[in-house]
Amino acid sequence: GRGAVHARLRVEGAAHCTLREGRSRGVTALTVGRMEARDSKRTTSTQYDEHNSADECDLHKNISTSNSLPNETLVPNLDSSDETSASKSNATVSESEVGKGEASLKSLDLTKASVVQVESPEGSASMDTESQPENSPPERIVGDIENVELNDSEIPFPTEYEKFWMVVEDNPQDFTGWTYLLQYVEQENHILAARKAFDHFLSHYPYCYGYWKKYADLEQRHDNVKQAEEVYRRGLQAIPLSIDLWLHYINFLKEILDSNWSERDGQIKSVFEHAVLASGTDFRSDRLWEAYINWENEKGNLEEVTRIYDRVIGIPTQLYNHHFQRFKDHIQNHLPKNIISSGNFIKLRQELASSNERFDNDGTPGHDPAAGIDINDPAQIVSEIENMRHRIIEIRQEIYNHNENEVGRRWTFEEGIKRPYFHVKPLEKVQLKNWKDYLDFEIENGTLERVVVLFERCLVACALYEDFWIKYAKFMESHCNESVRHVYSRACTVHLAKKPMVHLLWAAFEEQQGNINEARRILKTLEGSIPGLAMVRLRRVSLERRHGNIEEAEFLLEDAIKISKMPSEASFYAVKLARLLFKVEKSLPRARKVLVEAIDFDKESTKLYLNLLELEYNSDLKLNEENILNAFDKAISSTMPIETRVAFSQRKVEFLEDFGSDVKRLMVAYDDHQKLLKEQESSKRKAEDGSEEPEEKKQRSDAASVQLMSGDLQANQSAYNYNAWYQYNYPTPWSYGQYYPPPST
Repeated sequence: GRGAVHARLRVEGAAHCTLREGRSRGVTALTVGRMEARDSKRTTSTQYDEHNSADECDLHKNISTSNSLPNETLVPNLDSSDETSASKSNATVSESEVGKGEASLKSLDLTKASVVQVESPEGSASMDTESQPENSPPERIVGDIENVELNDSEIPFPTEYEKFWMVVEDNPQDFTGWTYLLQYVEQENHILAARKAFDHFLSHYPYCYGYWKKYADLEQRHDNVKQAEEVYRRGLQAIPLSIDLWLHYINFLKEILDSNWSERDGQIKSVFEHAVLASGTDFRSDRLWEAYINWENEKGNLEEVTRIYDRVIGIPTQLYNHHFQRFKDHIQNHLPKNIISSGNFIKLRQELASSNERFDNDGTPGHDPAAGIDINDPAQIVSEIENMRHRIIEIRQEIYNHNENEVGRRWTFEEGIKRPYFHVKPLEKVQLKNWKDYLDFEIENGTLERVVVLFERCLVACALYEDFWIKYAKFMESHCNESVRHVYSRACTVHLAKKPMVHLLWAAFEEQQGNINEARRILKTLEGSIPGLAMVRLRRVSLERRHGNIEEAEFLLEDAIKISKMPSEASFYAVKLARLLFKVEKSLPRARKVLVEAIDFDKESTKLYLNLLELEYNSDLKLNEENILNAFDKAISSTMPIETRVAFSQRKVEFLEDFGSDVKRLMVAYDDHQKLLKEQESSKRKAEDGSEEPEEKKQRSDAASVQLMSGDLQANQSAYNYNAWYQYNYPTPWSYGQYYPPPST
């Protein structure tokens, strides 16, 4: 129930806070360096290379997990003055701190800046890549919810609820069933039923932006403001790339925060900062940047507007040219001293004075630009202002030109993305190819940050395609093992719970890292999710064998034989167990016993007889002649098709010819073989006459019987592929009838 869920969320929320406190200073320094470089000469790549090896794991984790909103900034002033006081004291970024520009960003997780999200045009199904436990609500918010929630048993659910619920409970992958359930609870306006439905749905499909918004709106309609805020926060942790969800959350804060609260603007600004840091590098993030700029303009913070433009004109976005044009309008419509910091203003005047030789080098009174004294000539004042405006734009022009080139290199790929949001319907092949080509391009030409961001974008649209998750994990193997683990975990626990290949690769990765128990857990969980899958059981067996736990390996195979639903399945595992006993434990008697018992259960399995012969052939032929002949006799006297029994009979004759110790046995075997040939010929004649259907049509043997005569044993083929040997370079097949007279009549 919800109580257990909230208990889990409290623990993991506390763990999340601890994780944030322990993050390395190098990550913050790296990203601040990027921001400052973007403001100047775009030395981002240099800063990145200096810290790359140390920060790769933190970079990936911060981009993909989206713990970008600190808990304190998500608990706004809602009600009483006590809450106002608490919010003020707990705010991570105050209004004054934010006003300091890039320096204030050092207190935030700036490596979230690369998270990218592309929204559905309908705003219905956008999502990121994470709904793991580490993103769960903190204890403070969960506690508030638990205090106001009623027990489900106190208020009856709507009458039709159980009918809709049973559909999705039986099949959580029934997306249509979920939509009917959610539509029903919205219509009924039953908050407890809605919470249960939305919570379970979003645990399976965390990338569906539209349903996070519907959930929050539902809570807000019931005047559950804190619960609505908590839903927004959970949604942003699950989909940090969602531009729409960030904008809705910001509008939500604008609506509920007390306009008289002194920290209100600082609160909203901090959320804007986290939004652009989390999703501002999205190619279609223009609406978010525009909203941020417009909000700062409304507040009259012209310097902040300039700082925001400095950041966005260096980011490849769809409307990159529009941003630069608006930036130039911003410069032309305001005095330079109002749109840049005083320090930069003085430096710019000094630079212009030096270039124009307009001011004295000794800084005489009335001509000291640092003192900010105006020139007496109005024409010179206008000229200086225009020169400063020109210089401000000129400095950014270089950044814009570089950004324009980067946009051009990626424009074709971006235009090829027709469905950037999540949906359970398959993507077209051309879409999948475009994502693959785009990733290959970015891997070859981009930085680690850009590659990770593109992978995260790709996995929104391609969340149900394990090839992209595997490609992502393989790419991260050369950068950070923890990131590889994180990718596999997200894929296997949320999106691809029933896709075996990605689970097997995750288990193999953990085994390579020495995490044997974790590898065992992954494989066991997968087998519980997809019971009866042979590749999973065999991987569990091989894991135990590699680490010397032979008894457990035997037990797994024996258990597989017992729970097999078909004789052929039991035979398959019996062969594997016999090989393990013989090859690993060197126990021929135990291996023989396994195969003999399997033959008693599945008398028509050609592979069982073949593997029994292989087993006997691999021992001393002279000492083991009796057992080899017994294996042949079992096959010849079985109920397998006549063609298969004839093949085994000829093998027996060949064996006695090559290795037999008694010529009498050879002659008896030859006579028996001739009888089988006559039986086979008689069967064929009856089929030709139409009096009897040929036996091969009555009874189909498995693929091994077809390859029997070419030596379809699993080892030492040169020892038992007699037919191929005898026919080698002979004009006609070997025939014993050429050398042995037919039996007397």
